[in-house]
Amino acid sequence: MNTKDCYLRKNIDFQRVYKKRNINGNKHITIFFRRNGLESKRVGFTITKKLGNAVTRNKLKRRLREIYRANFDLLKDGYDYIFVMKKSSVDLSYAELEKSFKHICKKIR
Repeated sequence: MNTKDCYLRKNIDFQRVYKKRNINGNKHITIFFRRNGLESKRVGFTITKKLGNAVTRNKLKRRLREIYRANFDLLKDGYDYIFVMKKSSVDLSYAELEKSFKHICKKIR
């Protein structure tokens, strides 16, 4: 599958997932999810301005995309997922962020 097809991009798609209110999380990440009626999974990342400047937010987003790409199989097909980063996630190393990501994926399985 093309990785460009697996990301949520439109605001309406984000709002549908938020409206469903299926939420789980850990100390660093909150995840919202809902069935999407497709055979594939789609993912979106939310990193608010409260977490830092543009450089900080983009670095975190790049790390998350790579972690998602490397751990693509941990999430079930047929769902939309939105990962919302918490303030504590800014200071994490790549390995710690990946560990937190894997933890939350196993939690919702």
